[in-house]
Amino acid sequence: QVQLVESGGGLVQAGGSLKLSCAASGRSLGTTAMGWFRQAPGKAREFVTAINRAGTSVAYSDSVKGRFTISRDNTNNTMYLQMNSLKPEDTAVYSCGGTPYYGLYRDPGDYKYWGQGTQVTVSS
Repeated sequence: QVQLVESGGGLVQAGGSLKLSCAASGRSLGTTAMGWFRQAPGKAREFVTAINRAGTSVAYSDSVKGRFTISRDNTNNTMYLQMNSLKPEDTAVYSCGGTPYYGLYRDPGDYKYWGQGTQVTVSS
């Protein structure tokens, strides 16, 4: 089992930046492919970005490409999401997910482990 805990959310003005962290425990982060998802009120969970187990390949949704950067530090069992040029439409609860597979996964159904989520609010 892997336990995931997100941190770093908060309130920021449009155009600002935030960096989210996802800390893993219970199992080495290097054994899981990871992703970030978000869910706004009244909307379905949405894929944001994913990174493979080794950290050598990443994928982004079109809505965040060029603004968000995913990274991972397997030594410290932590994954990150650097969010720049934030927009009000980025407002959501952001959750990290983990899966024991190797590649890149955009479907939340592919993920076995989830954190509790952290709120990101972008004001206009």
